[in-house]
Amino acid sequence: FWLKPSAQVAYDPTLYITPRRPPGRSRLANSPTHPANRTAMASTCAAFSTAHGTAAAKKGGEGVRNGVLAAYALFAGLAFTVYHFVADGAFSAVITMGVILQCLAMLLLCLQTLSSNSASGISARSLGLEALALCCRLSSTTWLNGYLPMDASGDWVFQAVDVCTLVLAIGLLLRVLTTHRATYNRQADSLPCAPIAVASFALAAMLHADMNRRPFFDTLWMTGLFVGVLAVVPQLWLISRTGGRVQPLTSHFVALMAVSRALSGVFMWYARHDIACREWVKGVNHAVPAILGAHLIHLVLLGDFAYYYAKGLATSGLAATFAVSNSEMV
Repeated sequence: FWLKPSAQVAYDPTLYITPRRPPGRSRLANSPTHPANRTAMASTCAAFSTAHGTAAAKKGGEGVRNGVLAAYALFAGLAFTVYHFVADGAFSAVITMGVILQCLAMLLLCLQTLSSNSASGISARSLGLEALALCCRLSSTTWLNGYLPMDASGDWVFQAVDVCTLVLAIGLLLRVLTTHRATYNRQADSLPCAPIAVASFALAAMLHADMNRRPFFDTLWMTGLFVGVLAVVPQLWLISRTGGRVQPLTSHFVALMAVSRALSGVFMWYARHDIACREWVKGVNHAVPAILGAHLIHLVLLGDFAYYYAKGLATSGLAATFAVSNSEMV
């Protein structure tokens, strides 16, 4: 009676008769357990999973890109503030800019483990050498002035940034060896580091400058320089042993460390006439070529990597994952 009288329809028994099944088709054909239906459902689920994975990967890539941009913007603001308002635009602040970039490099490597929840592609041995180099440098710069910039950034900013970098390096090293030890490739990260540290100390004892006028602490500063230059070698070794594939933030880490070392080298080049040492051969200042040569070696080690990094950055942007030819690595 819900219909108007003019819209009521006469009863037709044929409307309530179940239609006959097509020949050769059973009732089980409509069941989810039927082989044909199971195949169709599996294909649908696979397509959904693929689409969902692609969307998640795209979202993850955007998250990494945004995090990298935010970190770069934050440290660019910090560098601008230090250069203009602390150092008053003094050229000597270029070495402080270098340690700021080094801190940014370590922060990006920390962000990689947090975003991926993995230590894949990170060399714990390289992190250990970086921490050792920072400790050697801080043993001099925290209370002696021999290797600090002359501007106000050398009063506390330089040391504070180095301390932050050291904290990040130690924290990341512990995270790699404990929290993410299941994803850390211990077998590939196999380059011995003890010979690097011992050889660096031995060379520093012979070639150190005399800017602190304390041979032991001058030796420690030079040891920090040599160890820091060679700290990238275990990371390059790991990359070569794992197929040459480099994660996005690992590539930023290595590249920023190279730029940091380049800025330090520029500062040392302009300050070379002020570097003094106790000469082994009269008239030969052995400390200057030792310091400048160490910076040059670092850049030479990263020559091939820099090419592939620039290429990946130009083609795929900040979140690029690229491969480096094994024959061209360490």
